[in-house]
Amino acid sequence: MSDITQCLSPQSALQPLALQALGRTGADIERLIREVRQRARREKRDLTWADIEHALGDQRMVMSDDLRWRVSVHETGHAIAWTLLRIGEVESITIGIQDIGQVTVLRHTHLAQTEDWLARTMAAVLAGRVAEQIVFGEVLAGSGGGEDSDLAKATGIALGAETSLGFAERQPLLYRPATRGFDMLTLDRELADRVNARLLAAEDLARRLLEEHEAKLMEIAIGLNESGVMSGDEVRRLLGMQR
Repeated sequence: MSDITQCLSPQSALQPLALQALGRTGADIERLIREVRQRARREKRDLTWADIEHALGDQRMVMSDDLRWRVSVHETGHAIAWTLLRIGEVESITIGIQDIGQVTVLRHTHLAQTEDWLARTMAAVLAGRVAEQIVFGEVLAGSGGGEDSDLAKATGIALGAETSLGFAERQPLLYRPATRGFDMLTLDRELADRVNARLLAAEDLARRLLEEHEAKLMEIAIGLNESGVMSGDEVRRLLGMQR
């Protein structure tokens, strides 16, 4: 990329570009650079950092203003919960790529995986949905629906606590591998009630946290809505936390 010109140092130019490129594969980036370079050559000029930044922005998902704002609030809820519950380090928040929005988190592996840790993890997973409830009074269907959805992830954690991780109050030593998946919840009403109780407790934890920091929720969501991407360092700065 020696033909790139702009009055910026490589480091200052690459940082925002790296954030814009989050969620894309190496092949995606290679193809984009090739297309942008070819366009610059047709226009008989040098390739610039701005060319790449604009190309990355053009490939973002087109959303209505309402959906973009809702996704910004949702992803901000996740980011705040992961950070303030101290179970993971947020690396970035993005909207408009992959599954509409995404929070990239480096989970803390040095923590003891206690029942409390499990509850905080569920709270972080449900925090996007809770943020929507606080701000809009309703939630989008995107929190559920698929096996990789927030609701499915949180339910899987709660189900594991009751069947295979030894945290159940009733028959805690009985190991039941979840080979039948969520079918167990349909067949065992008592198990479903216990799993649901864990989910409600985690949701309540997320709600108390986000209501306490509602001003920060709005501030970060507004910034994300405007920029489309935010680094974890920026999130921590706005929350008044050191990395």
